[in-house]
Amino acid sequence: MDLSRDLGDELDDLSAQGGPIEGEVAGGAIPGGVPPVRRIVVGEEAPPIRMADRVGPIVEDGIGSDPDFSEPDPEEAFWVEERMRTEALSVSFGSKVAVREVSLQVNQGEVLALIGPSGCGKTTLLRSLNLLVDLTPTAIRSGRITLDGEDIDDFDETHLRKRVGMLFQQPNPFPMSIFDNVAYGLRERGTKRPKKKELEPIVVQSLQRAGLWDEVGDNLDHPALSLSGGQQQRLCIARSLAVSPEVLLLDEPCSALDPISTTIIEETIVELSSDIAIVIVTHNLQQAERIADKVAFMYLGDLVEYGPAGKVFASPLAERTKDYVRGDFG
Repeated sequence: MDLSRDLGDELDDLSAQGGPIEGEVAGGAIPGGVPPVRRIVVGEEAPPIRMADRVGPIVEDGIGSDPDFSEPDPEEAFWVEERMRTEALSVSFGSKVAVREVSLQVNQGEVLALIGPSGCGKTTLLRSLNLLVDLTPTAIRSGRITLDGEDIDDFDETHLRKRVGMLFQQPNPFPMSIFDNVAYGLRERGTKRPKKKELEPIVVQSLQRAGLWDEVGDNLDHPALSLSGGQQQRLCIARSLAVSPEVLLLDEPCSALDPISTTIIEETIVELSSDIAIVIVTHNLQQAERIADKVAFMYLGDLVEYGPAGKVFASPLAERTKDYVRGDFG
């Protein structure tokens, strides 16, 4: 193995770690277009958004259900804040269309799961949210993606990827100590390298938030590559958290892990979602049911259905969604 080449590839990838919507989807246009960005701020004057306050799911024939403003159970109320939004996002690789006019919203306080069969455009959509897809020479992207209301094409890419971090399918710790892995992004983002003592509080907090501190707190100088696969993945989460991202993108983060490690990662994701907007690609429908607040089902590049996870899994509106969640294909 060419270690220098592999590390270089991983360092390139490190730059990526650092509510329903009206719009146009595969089946046709939904009246009204994309609404203006709405910021929901937690405070006395701002009421909570509740599950029953949301517009029904988008479905493949272009017709969504009417809003339901019935009074929900107060215990089910929760706060959300919009962080990202795609508006008629399309991505092609040469003549092959991978994502076709997808419009959706990413909220802090929620986990959004992208589901669908292999090759449906889930990962391409995910990698578009921090412009990693643009690194592919043949990629052509159109439409609009915003972060806190600002077009991400106006951001410096390094700055964007600090705010929108990414975790990959395979854990990619660097061949250095546990401490240095978590501190890497902090050291590289400034012209003056901070001292270890200055970094310790952030490293400790990041490991705690990633659910790893209790297992490695006494061994921070040990090599990261000596950790188990599940520990390595949580270390990568801690490395992303250290640079204070606002959005975290997860590309099948549990696909290579054992059931115990998967459970720990899922619990960590749910805990983090109160502070960070999370988007996860998963082929595991049971996992999506366990952790997702919103679900977007994609098929052949189209957004077929998008809405609250409970509704999409229990009573999907599109026949294709019903077939997929029932296990008829995928």
